[in-house]
Amino acid sequence: MIANIVKPGHKTRGVLNYLYGPGRANEHTDPHLVASFDGFAPDPGRDPDATLAQLADVLDLRVKQAGARAPKNHVWHCSIRAAPEDRRLTDDEWATIARRVLNATGIAPAGDPDACRWVTVRHADDHIHIVATKVRGDLRPPRNWNDFLRADKELVAIEKEYGLRQVPRGDRTAAKRPTRAEQEKACRTGNARTSREHLRTIVRTAVSAATTTEEFFQIVEGAGALVDVQYFPSGDVRGYKVALDGDTNAQGDPVWFSGSTLAADLSYPKIAERLTTTEAPSANQTEAPAWRRLTIAVDRTPDYLDYGEDQAGQAHIAVLAEVLDALPLVAPVSLQAQLVQAATAFERAGRSRIGAHHQQTQATRRAVKAILRVPPPRDGALLATVLDALLLAVIAAQHWHRIRNHTQQAEAARRSAEHFHVAYRTAAAEPVAVIHHRGQRLTRPIVERQAATVRRALPELAEQILAEPAWPALAATLNDATAAGHVDPAALLAQAARHRELGTATSLTEVLIWRLRRLPDLAVDRLPHDKTVGGVRSGPATLMPRAAQSDSLPRSR
Repeated sequence: MIANIVKPGHKTRGVLNYLYGPGRANEHTDPHLVASFDGFAPDPGRDPDATLAQLADVLDLRVKQAGARAPKNHVWHCSIRAAPEDRRLTDDEWATIARRVLNATGIAPAGDPDACRWVTVRHADDHIHIVATKVRGDLRPPRNWNDFLRADKELVAIEKEYGLRQVPRGDRTAAKRPTRAEQEKACRTGNARTSREHLRTIVRTAVSAATTTEEFFQIVEGAGALVDVQYFPSGDVRGYKVALDGDTNAQGDPVWFSGSTLAADLSYPKIAERLTTTEAPSANQTEAPAWRRLTIAVDRTPDYLDYGEDQAGQAHIAVLAEVLDALPLVAPVSLQAQLVQAATAFERAGRSRIGAHHQQTQATRRAVKAILRVPPPRDGALLATVLDALLLAVIAAQHWHRIRNHTQQAEAARRSAEHFHVAYRTAAAEPVAVIHHRGQRLTRPIVERQAATVRRALPELAEQILAEPAWPALAATLNDATAAGHVDPAALLAQAARHRELGTATSLTEVLIWRLRRLPDLAVDRLPHDKTVGGVRSGPATLMPRAAQSDSLPRSR
């Protein structure tokens, strides 16, 4: 059950005209009162002798009595909507709900004879509208600050008591939704997204790519947006605002949005904090290739979330969002749609009320920016490995938010994981075929030797692993480890099994293949390379990574 309290207005009759009218799409059926401040307010919906003018006069009586002391915008308007799957509530139940919300918000405290005048109108099965005038009987305004939060808290209790769906609650860190006017303008101009949403994507992507604030503004401008930077008298940057090139108001001026109105983490101070903590490595520091560094950094994210402090965990989730924003820029066209949807869904999961210690995520942030400055990987298995690591990290972020009761963020991470799962399966299709082909070419003595390795390392799981269709692929991976100089592949296999639990895996073999490839001692560039198969290099660089397991994702193995 959701409450929506709109900006106060000054025309009581105008609100009533809408509530008792046909609606924008003739969706209003049988508009009528279900409750009022005294139980005797005229109801134009059911009483043929009652008029909207009479009802407006009743509500506005104290406003007229207060005269100049009455607030200019005296109309308080709150809609309350049930979830689609909730049962149909009766008029009496809606009346009780309205009174409880009015009491909680301070508009009409229970038992207060001087409470504001109000009515509740129902014109559809699933919601009501409460209209009140903000002048009490003593001609003072009501004490209704924080009315939305207080109403929302009361609705949480109502959901439990009435057996209704318990709607995930936010923490006021969500990005501001487009207004109705913005949505209608997008429809008129034939755009799938509003300017606000388009600009949010541009700015978020620019943050993930930029290394300095100056470069950030350049990237935003290069993406088709106008940028207006504001400065303090000292010359330091105070803030910025952006507008889409060509998006103008009625006067022909650009429609500007400040960074903070796009999202709380897109204000200039928040962006500058992240870019400032992205320090370059020292001159004598040798780093691995960018994609390899990114894979390693992302693969460690679940451990950071499991064992780190909350502020560090929030920082790792924030930089994970930056990875997701950047990835569509370098991914193959076949994956871009799913990756964009994954990044868009995860945007909500990137923020919470917990402050982030961004200095603890420098390595990941440097790796994100580095992959945008090098050619995309030609090796399909490397890209699939990155996607698989990201999928596991997104699922870990979902769990991290869920145990902290961040319901909206957890749901956003779950939706993102679904899109990532599809992208991963697409990216891994060719490497899967190659590794199966390589496994089928192994000689019988090699297969038997690797089977003995499995029985020695994982005696309780060995028979299940050896019976799975993907067993030859795991045998090939263990054989690669032996060829790379590892004298004890059983120890590697046991280490891979200990890395994370296997209880939710539908294919133990595929999970172990991925984990072996991710161990530092079995890095991609340390494995021997084979000849090509069907035009694809069939060496260990095409080994299939693990598809991350989660009870929230479909199992397709």
